Amino acid sequence: MYTAFYLNEVREDILTATQWYAEQREGLDVLFVAAVKEAIANIVKMPSAYAVRYKNIRIAHTKIFPYNIHFFIDEANRQVVVTGVTHNRRQDALLLER
Repeated sequence: MYTAFYLNEVREDILTATQWYAEQREGLDVLFVAAVKEAIANIVKMPSAYAVRYKNIRIAHTKIFPYNIHFFIDEANRQVVVTGVTHNRRQDALLLER
């Protein structure tokens, strides 16, 4: 199994989405965070199960919520490096800078 490593921007991605969901309906933010955690738990179990989408970045999807988790595999350190958590309508190109 791999461990997860997060770029600093990922925390901001999650916080922004969590705050938005909290404003929409009570408890929705908690469900969103749980969905992200579940998706990342699945990624670290078998990261190579996800196809490379651009450069060396792979994308996993959360259940229920329209969010994607962008990551790459660092085999040398047995890590999954999460580069972004974005709404699936957001352009992937925005994450290339990370």
